[in-house]
Amino acid sequence: MNDAGQVTPLLAEWRARALQAEGEVGKAVVGQDKAIRLITIALFARGHALLEGDVGVGKTTLLRAFTRALGGAYERIEGTVDLMPNDLLYYTYVDENGKPRVEPGPLLRHGEGLSTFFFNEINRARPQVHALLLRAMAERSVSAFNREYHFPHLQVFADRNRVEREETFEIPSAARDRFMFELAIEAPKDRALRQALAFDPAFHDTDALIERVAPGVLPYEDLNQIGALIQQVVVASPAIREYAMTVWEATHQPGHFGVSLPGVDMHALVLAGASPRGVAMLLRAARVAAWLDSRDYLVPEDLHNVFHEAIAHRIFFTPVYEMRRATLARDLTHAILDRVAAP
Repeated sequence: MNDAGQVTPLLAEWRARALQAEGEVGKAVVGQDKAIRLITIALFARGHALLEGDVGVGKTTLLRAFTRALGGAYERIEGTVDLMPNDLLYYTYVDENGKPRVEPGPLLRHGEGLSTFFFNEINRARPQVHALLLRAMAERSVSAFNREYHFPHLQVFADRNRVEREETFEIPSAARDRFMFELAIEAPKDRALRQALAFDPAFHDTDALIERVAPGVLPYEDLNQIGALIQQVVVASPAIREYAMTVWEATHQPGHFGVSLPGVDMHALVLAGASPRGVAMLLRAARVAAWLDSRDYLVPEDLHNVFHEAIAHRIFFTPVYEMRRATLARDLTHAILDRVAAP
């Protein structure tokens, strides 16, 4: 696999698999082409993703479809106000003989075979739970029962309900920075698709929809190796490197680069810009985007296609503007790309 002559055919084969997987997921989920592409990018860039959207727009179906295409074990947990960190690691019960039992929880149940972990309504969980999840995301390991458990293939997806805010906890900046992407999942805008989702019984049976997806199209055990190879093969020219550094600097001091938004004091807007880890993840994602477009080099559009999802949640606004994040974050990232000249 390290032989230079084998790299191009191997990555071409895997690109075909990636596109096939997108097609398979599209059999179960309609009107989400952009989200499907971004999740594909996250899978090969080996990054976690936070999904945000209204109730019932298909977030869980989308992730289940990808899990079937990946193979491996899938686990899901519901965020609740009374959820504790140990609930991710083990659960206790009394068996039929009246004896207490301890069984592995969702994180430990499948060992190294766990490929997809979905945390539903993560903002309903306590900060202590976020802290445990943060370690699992960052190190792909946790400590339990006096030993270390490792999850080399783990991909974490979480979703946040943006409508209901009662009994919720804000996700700390350290945890949000661990997510490669923050994706907005919207209901399809196309009226014909909306009509199909409402009236076609085929879309009312989620299990039957998932069965449409061919299993194991992307063998999960190989994604780490293929993802690393993509990062080695896709190169960034000096001009692209300089461009990436400039847009990064603009997330910290947008006013200094002539970026402006109506009714906003640009010099008082940003409390902290994107982190070094965030920019590294931006470039990792951009390389995968280039590979999916059959290139072994980056162009500005590769960064543009993932910029908002990789960077917006890593820009922190001053308190006076933080309440307007939902609109300001997207406006700011678009304004930065419009203002900073691309090579």
